[in-house]
Amino acid sequence: QVQLVESGGGSVQPGGSLKLSCTASGFGLDRYAIGWVRQAPGKEREGISCISTYDGNTYYSDSVKGRFTISRDNAKNTVILQMNSLKTEETAVYYCATDGRTRCGGSYWSKRYKFERRGRGAQVTVSS
Repeated sequence: QVQLVESGGGSVQPGGSLKLSCTASGFGLDRYAIGWVRQAPGKEREGISCISTYDGNTYYSDSVKGRFTISRDNAKNTVILQMNSLKTEETAVYYCATDGRTRCGGSYWSKRYKFERRGRGAQVTVSS
């Protein structure tokens, strides 16, 4: 069965950290660019990070740059999103996804692009 599964969500206080993992089954994550997007209640989807498999480049939205880090662990078929200095407004469901290409393109920053493969999401709650 081909699927992406997110893990590592939870609750954290403002300023805290969480690590999200995206694990694939049925295919190798190292074949594709993998991105993270999030959606808060009542808000549009936001693309926050992407890692290319073509050249290893990483990309971040301005809202998370300097606080979030995306990386791969190919031995575990996993992409990791380390999130530091979390803010209350970052409470959302976080999804990992791929558009099936090797580079990070505009689809990851689109609010409406329908991804070829996307996980069910992990809830992240930032609250005091």
